[in-house]
This record gives sequence, structure tokens and C-alpha cells, in this order.
Amino acid sequence: MKGYQGNKSITDIIKLRINRLILSQGYINLLFRIVFITLVGYLIFTQVFLIARVKGNDMFPALKDGDLAIIYRLHKDYVKNDVVIYKNNGKRHVGRVIAKEEDVVNIDENGTLYVNGTVQNGEILYPTHAKESFTYPYRVEKDSVFILGDFRTKAEDSRDYGPIHKDNIEGKIISILRRRGL
Repeated sequence: MKGYQGNKSITDIIKLRINRLILSQGYINLLFRIVFITLVGYLIFTQVFLIARVKGNDMFPALKDGDLAIIYRLHKDYVKNDVVIYKNNGKRHVGRVIAKEEDVVNIDENGTLYVNGTVQNGEILYPTHAKESFTYPYRVEKDSVFILGDFRTKAEDSRDYGPIHKDNIEGKIISILRRRGL
């Protein structure tokens, strides 16, 4: 009888160890899943999408200082009126694509913007005055875009530092989140 109880306790010990092993394997499996999900999330929000805070009012009233912009980074074929985030001299800027490579940009003395001979006014409230950086008409270089801010009287854009090479564009803004008042 005594030997039987000893066998029962060995059986209980074996079951306990098996349960502990299954539990520890479950924790290891959970840890691997958490690491995998974190890695996928990191890749998505650094390589596919980007969330950036808008600084300044170069794109006022479309984008205001403090807004959060959701940027799609894989977009490479920019067209007129795409709002993009780009880097110039290590600083991040926001602007609207006005002209693509080989387009001709002209700004007259009245503040009227022409692209390929067509007046471009859209919903922009501010006149577009030329700055001393360029002589107009100006033909946009290959693999570059001409970018202007919507707040044309105050914005720093391609009128100040020239066309932006496509490699310097971080991505196209696909949505904005207003941060003020939160």
C-alpha cells in the first residue's frame, strides 16, 4: 500500500512538471508573438507610414501649427496639388506640389502663378509673389518638383531654395489630425 502511494505522488509530480512546462512554453510563445507584432508595427509606422507634427504655418489654412499629419511614404509619383512632407537642409517642411519635372513655372508682378502658361489659383487665398532667388519663367529640373506653401506671403518654399528633388520628399500626406483643443 505504501508503494502505491509513492507511485501516486511520482505521478502527481510528473503531471505538475508537465503542466509547468506547458505553461512556460505558453509564455515563450506569447513573448514571441508580442515581439513579432511590435516589429511589424515598427516597420509599418517607420517604412510605410509616418506620423509627423506640422511645425509652422506655411500651409495655413489647410494645415496649422500643431496638427498631426499621417504620411504615406511609399508614394513616389507626385502630381499637382499633392501635399507632401520634405526635407531641406535637414529641416522638415510641408508644401503643395505645384509643378513636376519639365513644367514651366512663371510668377508675374501681380502675384499670379502660371504653370505651363495656365493660371493656377485654386482655393489659395494669398497672392504668389516671386522672390529674388530665381528668374521666371523657370523650368523644373528632372526628378524634381516645385513646391509652394499655401500661405504664400509668409511661406518658405521652392521660391527660396529651388525645386525639391524627389529623394528629399518623405511622403504624401493622406490625412491630418487636428491637435488643438485636445
